[in-house]
Amino acid sequence: MNKVVVQAKTVELAVASALEQLNTTRDKVQIRVLEQPKKGFFGLFGVREARVEVERMMDPVEEAVAFVQNVTRMLGFQVSIHIKERGSRKKPVVLELVGEDLGLLIGKKGSRIAALQFLAEIVANRQIPKLRDKRRLILDADGYRERRKEALVALAHRVAERVIQTQKEVSLDPMPAMDRKIIHQTLQKMKQITTHSVGKEPFRYVVVGYKSIQSLRGE
Repeated sequence: MNKVVVQAKTVELAVASALEQLNTTRDKVQIRVLEQPKKGFFGLFGVREARVEVERMMDPVEEAVAFVQNVTRMLGFQVSIHIKERGSRKKPVVLELVGEDLGLLIGKKGSRIAALQFLAEIVANRQIPKLRDKRRLILDADGYRERRKEALVALAHRVAERVIQTQKEVSLDPMPAMDRKIIHQTLQKMKQITTHSVGKEPFRYVVVGYKSIQSLRGE
């Protein structure tokens, strides 16, 4: 049972009764007052009790796990989902998918796992009203993220060398925000290189540009 509707003489009494029925605490529920109490005439006629709806807020991490488990099962994958990091406001939730033949689930350049990650993040945050409280989510599969990071770092260095040699900017293929961030961070300390993102999701891409020695000297 995740939601109850309760009547009592006051809103507070109704909420307290609902919390007892749900066996939870006030910080873990959403409360909606359906009707305010009414005293009536002389306390006899037209008396109306307070009526509230109290719904248990699901744990966002568990919501994401359940969603990913259901989707992967429907797609025919047998996977175990490990919670590597429960995350916080500043740190993302990290879920590790372990199983066999997960290449199809990962997709070309991580396109499928990125889409699944996007949807799982929406599901995890659907009961969190405030933007600042919403959780970021990272889905990994058999260590794919680390391999992808290594590939992106290598790509960034190759492109940077090419840009410096030709003094012409290079536009990379569209990639998820997480991948673009790796490119930006890898090249941010190279004085002759600039990076910026262009376009709208999901077609946003990184442009690697050249900064001349003269411009660095302010000439």
